[in-house]
Amino acid sequence: MECCRRATPGTLLLFLAFLLLSSRTARSEEDRDGLWDAWGPWSECSRTCGGGASYSLRRCLSSKSCEGRNIRYRTCSNVDCPPEAGDFRAQQCSAHNDVKHHGQFYEWLPVSNDPDNPCSLKCQAKGTALVVELAPKVLDGTRCYTESLDMCISGLCQIVGCDHQLGSTVKEDNCGVCNGDGSTCRLVRGQYKSQLSATKSDDAVVAIPYGSRHVRLVLKGPDHLYLETKTLQGAKGENSLSSTGTFLVDNSSVDFQKFPDKEILRMAGPLTADFIVKIRNSGSSDSTVQFIFYQPIIHRWRETDFFPCSATCGGGYQLTSAECYDLRSNRVVADQYCHYYPENIKPKPKLQECNLDPCPASDGYKQIMPYDLYHPLPRWEATPWTACSSSCGGGIQSRAVSCVEEDIQGHVTSVEEWKCMYTPKMPIAQPCNIFDCPKWLAQEWSPCTVTCGQGLRYRVVLCIDHRGMHTGGCSPKTKPHIKEECVIPTPCYKPKEKLPVEAKLPWFKQAQELEEGAAVSEEPSFIPEAWSACTVTCGVGTQVRIVRCQVLLSFSQSVADLPVDECEGPKPASQRACYAGPCSGEIPEFNPDETDGLFGGLQDFDELYDWEYEGFTKCSESCGGGVQEAVVSCLNKQTQEPADENLCVTSRRPPQLLKSCNLDPCPARSSIDSAGKACKVLC
Repeated sequence: MECCRRATPGTLLLFLAFLLLSSRTARSEEDRDGLWDAWGPWSECSRTCGGGASYSLRRCLSSKSCEGRNIRYRTCSNVDCPPEAGDFRAQQCSAHNDVKHHGQFYEWLPVSNDPDNPCSLKCQAKGTALVVELAPKVLDGTRCYTESLDMCISGLCQIVGCDHQLGSTVKEDNCGVCNGDGSTCRLVRGQYKSQLSATKSDDAVVAIPYGSRHVRLVLKGPDHLYLETKTLQGAKGENSLSSTGTFLVDNSSVDFQKFPDKEILRMAGPLTADFIVKIRNSGSSDSTVQFIFYQPIIHRWRETDFFPCSATCGGGYQLTSAECYDLRSNRVVADQYCHYYPENIKPKPKLQECNLDPCPASDGYKQIMPYDLYHPLPRWEATPWTACSSSCGGGIQSRAVSCVEEDIQGHVTSVEEWKCMYTPKMPIAQPCNIFDCPKWLAQEWSPCTVTCGQGLRYRVVLCIDHRGMHTGGCSPKTKPHIKEECVIPTPCYKPKEKLPVEAKLPWFKQAQELEEGAAVSEEPSFIPEAWSACTVTCGVGTQVRIVRCQVLLSFSQSVADLPVDECEGPKPASQRACYAGPCSGEIPEFNPDETDGLFGGLQDFDELYDWEYEGFTKCSESCGGGVQEAVVSCLNKQTQEPADENLCVTSRRPPQLLKSCNLDPCPARSSIDSAGKACKVLC
């Protein structure tokens, strides 16, 4: 039996043709670059700063044309230019200032961001509408657009990523980190509302710290924005922003637009100084300022090196720690600065074995480091129990338990669990709130409200806890009904009422009508008492009243007080403003419309009371750089006096603001010691 069949002539020819074609294809792919000479050296960069382009050439060694390109490019000089260097496209336009155009000299300014041909050199004659293409191509390395890293090379716009590589699509995050995840900064947004004051001509809107990016403020109203700055060296400056335009303020580009009814301020950043945006009151009406920016997180955790080994031989362990580092001053600061940012997560200590060589056989013991002689034994340490998973009926609460070790300085660090196994590990979960949940308890029905025909009857339904006490916490959806229809079989001798009648005396007692018309009913409801007298005899004061949750027990002709959570709906206000007339004998002009507006506004706490920034807290450090927090207070907008925070709308509370302070370096230790001694003598 043959192991294979003989191929036919046709099949053999096809197989040979396939082998020849495959061989040629492989050879052409391998030798395609072999037809080229080696790449030549890179040319000099087209720019000395700001990002330029360099090229390299190669020669075709074949008598025929070669596949591929004979030139390649790369970016170079990717360092920022000094501020005085100016715009690269503007330099190319100004180079034509000494060349006549149609027999006349012009001062040429760049025309940027041309959507049709961004890589042509288009310039505009200063003071005219004349725009001319002075060159078909800009120099290599010129940015295609002002807000992009893409650059023109040989007249074509090439994509450049934030890593300064041609063809790269990598972009910066909102914090300015190339290919970052946005974790090194935080979004700050808020709103400021100006308040007319005869004694205050200006006020601070927001402090924007050094390094912030993507700043945008919009003022709506008649007031005017202006800037105050302070550099890291302590130099202060001010810019009045008097007209629309783009300005350089402490080496930060500021774009300002002024309109009849609003002003817009933009700063791309990163800011090279601390900026304080202020508002100058015009006195005609209030203004609002909305702001948004990304603030850098200047305090970050930094992992330390490993501490010395716990043993010199026989095997020990060593740990790392984390310290809070100030990115602006390049120094270690107190941990509280890093704890301020929720985004900052302190890295966990790392542990590794060390000094694994056996100890000498003479004593057979490990030689412990001197500082380790006084170490307490490792111990279990637990965090507080979490809140119970259920308020009643049985739940679970948990906690974290870890093995820790304390050094001679009292610093506690986490270690491996096996070091604590000499004692049982504490439980990490336990049951809680195992008592029964509150339940609805319905009392006996009252007699029917009529002696014949159809009427109503009532009952009291209370929420009772596991102790038999009247409390809250029952679900309103499962509450039994508190009234129902009833029929007395005795025939009536007068026409029946078509609808069931409510209880008449003695089974139903009408509740006293209060100022708002609220009356006690068989459904639990909020019942406010009368307002107290105004706290002042003139001007604006306050009135208070008591608001109770009550229910009408019709069959007993009595009113019962209930817990607040038994009543549904919003609780009426227990405090309001009042106006007792003008003070000091002043007789204002009478205007009915204004009077109605005044009393209507006094009842609206949103209009009478509002939040305001009132200075800053004391600096956290006396030298070397500290932090101050803006103080937010609830003020009466008419009297400018402090008021209870409950009178201001919580959702409109302005965001927390910080500013740096006491940036001067601390004195040398010798001067501190001498000062400390002097202080001790004086004290």
